[in-house]
Amino acid sequence: MSVRTARAGRERVLGLLAAMLRIRQFEETCARLYGEGKIRGFVHLCNGEEAVAVGVMATLGPGDAIVSTYREHGHALARGIPMDAVMAEMYGKATGCSRGRGGSMHLFDAATRFYGGNAIVGGGLPLAVGLALAEKMQGRKGLAACFFGEGAAAEGEFHESLNLAALWRLPVLFICENNLYAMGTALERSQSQTSIAARGAAYGLPSEAVSGMDVFAVAEAAGRAVASIRNGGGPVLLEMCTYRLRAHSMFDAQLYRDKAEVEAWQKRGPIVSLTTRAKAAALMTEEDYQRLLAAADAEVDEAVRFAEDSPWEPAADLGRFVYAEAGSP
Repeated sequence: MSVRTARAGRERVLGLLAAMLRIRQFEETCARLYGEGKIRGFVHLCNGEEAVAVGVMATLGPGDAIVSTYREHGHALARGIPMDAVMAEMYGKATGCSRGRGGSMHLFDAATRFYGGNAIVGGGLPLAVGLALAEKMQGRKGLAACFFGEGAAAEGEFHESLNLAALWRLPVLFICENNLYAMGTALERSQSQTSIAARGAAYGLPSEAVSGMDVFAVAEAAGRAVASIRNGGGPVLLEMCTYRLRAHSMFDAQLYRDKAEVEAWQKRGPIVSLTTRAKAAALMTEEDYQRLLAAADAEVDEAVRFAEDSPWEPAADLGRFVYAEAGSP
């Protein structure tokens, strides 16, 4: 039992667990639907990384902007985008959060200031810097939170974005989800400096490596970072050390890692870890877990029904939003 868990309280523990179970069951269902041919295109699942999405989002306010990667389903759900709109987008239906035009990699929702899903590795970093610059220039109190993988740290946008954010003391929270393999190459085989936090420090950013498998550790680190940014401390980088329990994408044969390694990480997964500690602290029971799991499954089932019953975009509308037109909504 950890001190963090014991201090959290039953309500918070169950709330965090429920949020992670929603994401996990959504992703598992997407994997099944992909196999059935109901979801197509590229799909990247975040099983094992749920604590990062849930822990960080718990510290952000409604006025903050979110920029994500192509592995963004968990971020979108944790941010508050309705699950039915996310599932409909996975199906490519007109009721999806991106009108069915974005699919798995391009979720978007203006109401929650969720600015995507981005298929380009590292592509969200300069977008987050621009959003943060807008916050500063307009005198608002919001910040931009940018999620990216460790593979993006090898891209030029990473260095340019951290440099500008530090130089202009912009309100940006950079969150690196370091799952060790980028697409399919181990970090130590591709990058000479394997500490992403050290790279942030090189640009003068307060930087910290955090256990991304511990939702409390994530929330505490993100809470400190957000408070510092709101107090004018400038950008912060958090390296969330995590692990994806599924393949990089649904096309990935995972020939670069052993099954035994994945199985070992499954025992350390954020849902297993939190459940085990919470039970040991007498903050929840197996009945609580099963109740939350059933609730998550019911919500996912309803989202699937919504997606399957939703219409496709009319062919006559396919030209909309391709080019700007005068008077367009």
